[in-house]
Amino acid sequence: MATIHDSGYKRLFSNRTIFRQLMHSFVKEAWVEQVDFATAETVDKSFVSARYQESESDLIYKVQFHGRELYIYILLEFQSTVDPFMALRVLNYVTSFYMDYHDSHKQVKKLPPIFPIVLYNGDRAWNAATNISELIEATPDLGRYALQYAYFMIAENGFTRAQLQQMHNIVSTLFLAEAHYDIDLLIGELAAVFDNEEDRQAMSLFVNWFRQLAVHGRVEGDDFATLEQVYQSKEEVTTMLITALEKERTAIRQEGVRTRYRTRYRARSSKVKSPCDRLLLKF
Repeated sequence: MATIHDSGYKRLFSNRTIFRQLMHSFVKEAWVEQVDFATAETVDKSFVSARYQESESDLIYKVQFHGRELYIYILLEFQSTVDPFMALRVLNYVTSFYMDYHDSHKQVKKLPPIFPIVLYNGDRAWNAATNISELIEATPDLGRYALQYAYFMIAENGFTRAQLQQMHNIVSTLFLAEAHYDIDLLIGELAAVFDNEEDRQAMSLFVNWFRQLAVHGRVEGDDFATLEQVYQSKEEVTTMLITALEKERTAIRQEGVRTRYRTRYRARSSKVKSPCDRLLLKF
């Protein structure tokens, strides 16, 4: 059985539109605006060690930057605990990527740049060092021989509801669902994003992913075909969401608990009475 955040989550960020939104909305670096995201393509490689394959996954994109290759390495971190030595793990993955790259590009004189991102969706605040130099004793002072390497951190729970609502895109709505789960809030956001998003395939991928979690609490390999269904109208989305949320609501009522999907949702609204009625009003 797959967990809700392994191949399903990776499938979401393998979509070029969703990847571009992640970079534009959450990586506030000047060079991002100069990346040609139309050239983005995923690299069919993984460097996650066997020890961590149950709690993380990686995704590698190759893009063009001023006519040259730039690689963006995204480590999808799903475990609830924070690893204080994450910087060491990321460095290991990146050097493994470089060794593999060099083996397949024997004539290369310089290695391409690679930008490392850790995307974390756990409940705990991220407090691990982002630069490996913080994990190494500073005495004696090795100067330029001391190791320096940092990764870019994106912690979903590090953004407030207000910050995410201002963005109105697929990734911000995903982060809302993960870190600030509230049915009323998500209904409104899904409606607004569906209206504004031109890429129906990317939007439908997210909506189908959300439906799978609401109905099953996970996304399994056998469910991938349903992720590809494309919605062309809000009416189609309305019908699907009504069914999904009613199933989730029934399951919660039958179990008598509101923490069934604790690893997926941080909190639930205590004022939910009729998701169907609100969905119809929103759409």
